[in-house]
Amino acid sequence: MTTNLLFLRHGQIKANRQGRWHGSTDSALTLKGRIQASLTSKALRSRPEISAVYTSPLQRCRHTARLATTRLPYEPVVISGLAEMSIGDWEGQKFNRLQSEQQLIERCTKDIHWCPPNGESLAIVAQRMCDAIEQIKKSHSDGSTVLVVSHGAATAIAIATLIHSDPGQWGGYHFRNCSLTELTLKDGANLGSFDDCSHLGMFG
Repeated sequence: MTTNLLFLRHGQIKANRQGRWHGSTDSALTLKGRIQASLTSKALRSRPEISAVYTSPLQRCRHTARLATTRLPYEPVVISGLAEMSIGDWEGQKFNRLQSEQQLIERCTKDIHWCPPNGESLAIVAQRMCDAIEQIKKSHSDGSTVLVVSHGAATAIAIATLIHSDPGQWGGYHFRNCSLTELTLKDGANLGSFDDCSHLGMFG
């Protein structure tokens, strides 16, 4: 049984432009983000094998999913487990501050069970992301392709877990806004095209 996942990271939000971590903070797409999602719609038109669309519950993903699937006959289905990693009390801070003052990436990676204050550990995010993917897999194990609209960190954690059985290897996977990444689930997980932004042109 085979399931093909096509991950789409949401379009740009203001926090992306400012270098801030928004995680579970709900955020709207910028004008550029909306353009990115609309350009993705044109790219997905050439993917008739897509048989379903799933999305994170956060606004930036739901809006991206809606704009990116205007040419597909499917209504995006929300799965709460696809949400971004929450860093709790540190939400909204700039990445460089999180690194210089909190060593966020190093601490998460060194101990996958460590949580930022009132936030989530890599282990927690890995579990809920993999549970969401398993839910999708059970409904689509016939070789069809499923579009999954999610987030940079959450998707990196999921792929690191599925490929390496180690969410701590998430640092090796970086996704630009509205990039497309293919992952085939059959006797394990196999990565296909990665962080593809060729459809975005000057808006990538």
